[in-house]
Amino acid sequence: MRFQVGREVLAEAVAWVARTLPARPAVPVLAGMVLETGTDLTLSSFDYEVSGRAAVEVDEAEPGRVLVPGRLLAEIVRSLPAQPVHFETTGSEAVLTCGSAEFGLQLMPVEDYPTPPGLPSVAGLVDSGALAAAIGRVVVAASRDDTLPMLTGVRVDIEGDLIRLACTDRYRIAASELTWKPSQPDFAAAVVVPARTLADTAKSLRAGTETELALTGAGDTLIGLSNAGRTTTARLLDDQFIDYRARLSADWAIHADVPVGPFIDVIKRVALVAERSTPLRLAFSQGEVRVRAATGDSARANEALPAELDGPDIDVAFNAQYLLDGLAGVGTGTARISFVTPAKPSLITGLGGDDYRYLLMPIRLSG
Repeated sequence: MRFQVGREVLAEAVAWVARTLPARPAVPVLAGMVLETGTDLTLSSFDYEVSGRAAVEVDEAEPGRVLVPGRLLAEIVRSLPAQPVHFETTGSEAVLTCGSAEFGLQLMPVEDYPTPPGLPSVAGLVDSGALAAAIGRVVVAASRDDTLPMLTGVRVDIEGDLIRLACTDRYRIAASELTWKPSQPDFAAAVVVPARTLADTAKSLRAGTETELALTGAGDTLIGLSNAGRTTTARLLDDQFIDYRARLSADWAIHADVPVGPFIDVIKRVALVAERSTPLRLAFSQGEVRVRAATGDSARANEALPAELDGPDIDVAFNAQYLLDGLAGVGTGTARISFVTPAKPSLITGLGGDDYRYLLMPIRLSG
């Protein structure tokens, strides 16, 4: 097996595939990355749950298929000088040459490597930039507690030309919507996809392109995303999920409109004096919101900024980081925070038709 390729092109592809390599592989071969040459070079990884595949054009290719240590390959290629990389196998070794640098990697038994799953049927196309933005808005609310797998996923509901995404960790719900082009006008699906996989994939989606969404529909166990020569597949989680849409449709009696950028700046400043578990207190009154925090008698902060309030004055308290996560997803210059009572969840949306919803549980005030 032999090929030559530009260092930057190879480094980008290797780094993208390496992100799906398991940190603690169940068997040693799963730490490897498969390199296969034909007309192009294909790099792939698979750990029985998630697969990654990238294809790049190469020169002087000689067909072959080998398995090499994936993370080590990524580190080596990232460190190479900006010159063409020559890759060639000799016996049980793969030799990388770039300028005067030469590395030898012991080949792993490629015949022991599991066969990645094939892609489901392509269900349609979605704008890559819009999909990446929607995923980024919701994954902040996904749980990192693997003992409750459902909460570590993104609920994906598809009805016709509308895709709804939602995550929850029980303390908040983040939801976003976007349109797409389904292959069939009446296509429908409801699945839960690992949030970590979607978040990693979203970072590589290229704006100005379209992403193929591969999903057959009811009964699927796999989802696939393909964009610009890169493909990710992921095994779906149990599709049980809370009825998040019902929780986002309460009868909100109080509304406060605040400028997003200045509000985020104030929260970050005031939160400097708060420990991680210390609530951030918000006092909304006519014409302003006052933000307060304190850590015992050692430090305190108090700052106000303009806000428009529709309803009676209200004092609430939130986890500062959860509040910042919600405001960061607002796609307009003004955020609307809607309340029922200080003890019930509050809803953050963008003012002016934004398709983003973020429901946040308050922290009970002790006084």
